[in-house]
Amino acid sequence: MTDAPEERRYRSMFLSDVHLGTKGCQADLLLDFLKYHDADTIYLVGDIVDGWRLRSGWYWPQAHNDVVQKLLRKGRKGARMVYLPGNHDEFLRDYYGSHFGGIEVVETAIHEAADGKRYLVIHGDVFDVVVRHAKWLAFLGDGAYSFALGVNTYLNWIRRKLGFPYWSLSQWAKLKVKNAVNFIGRFEEAVATEARRHKVDGVICGHIHHAIMHDNFGVSYLNCGDWVESCTAIVEHEDGRFELIDWARQTRARVTAPLLLERPKVAA
Repeated sequence: MTDAPEERRYRSMFLSDVHLGTKGCQADLLLDFLKYHDADTIYLVGDIVDGWRLRSGWYWPQAHNDVVQKLLRKGRKGARMVYLPGNHDEFLRDYYGSHFGGIEVVETAIHEAADGKRYLVIHGDVFDVVVRHAKWLAFLGDGAYSFALGVNTYLNWIRRKLGFPYWSLSQWAKLKVKNAVNFIGRFEEAVATEARRHKVDGVICGHIHHAIMHDNFGVSYLNCGDWVESCTAIVEHEDGRFELIDWARQTRARVTAPLLLERPKVAA
């Protein structure tokens, strides 16, 4: 990797759906992101550790441990760390109000941005009818998604050999599985409605692995995305402006740009 990015510090940073403990977790990319990005306050917006998968089989490589140590180190250096458990790390919901290694565990949070606007911070699974009313079906969907992630690796190896671009089978499968059980539905609208109920200016959430920022429902809706496929995070600048960082895309651009420059020119 060449042309290392500039180190940046933000007022706040929001990460969700890392899914440590699963083979799909892009821990190396997250470590690279954390190397160059820091913040005064770091919100861990749920599903950071995947307790569902760890219960069915232990998987914890060194890179996953390095992510935990990196986050703890940021806390020791002065960053405020706020953990809002999701459905995959729901075992931490028994510890609301506790502090672990300087990390606060809370159910929800109200974040006040530099410009005075207030945002509800919540994982979002409470609006997921599958998790709330048919947990066995959510486990089934989670297993299907994990299987698709494994198949996706081999499928795209073949596609590269044939000269075809990357295609995400796992993302397609996730959408199909969750659409089949009426998962996605009006998730964004429901979360935005909750923000209005709290009389805040917006909501910052995760859960559905779909990174996006918009104002379609009368309040600002910001979804952090995930670190399984999209590898995205939301950051707040010192003036209160929010930005969605697509680290996977930026990393690909850094790697491929030198190759394009070195490619020999074909004579006309």
